[in-house]
Amino acid sequence: MVWWVKDYNKLGPESIVEATLNYGDWDDVKALNKILGIKKVAKIFRAKSPKSKMGRTNYFPEVTHYFNLYFNKYAPSRDNDKRAK
Repeated sequence: MVWWVKDYNKLGPESIVEATLNYGDWDDVKALNKILGIKKVAKIFRAKSPKSKMGRTNYFPEVTHYFNLYFNKYAPSRDNDKRAK
């Protein structure tokens, strides 16, 4: 899944989450959630998925849309909890 990296030990969790959500299948996503925990995966995704000041993001638009819905339902942030009340 991360074929462009020679030393997998140097990958940070942000890179692993990005590659898994963009290129992995559902079993990969479930394994990632089991290893890191869904709350940590959601936190990383939420921190890295918004577009930069230049309008760029490393997540595909459909991936961003789907996982925003998914994490809002299964790993709501405190901000989402406040909005729901």
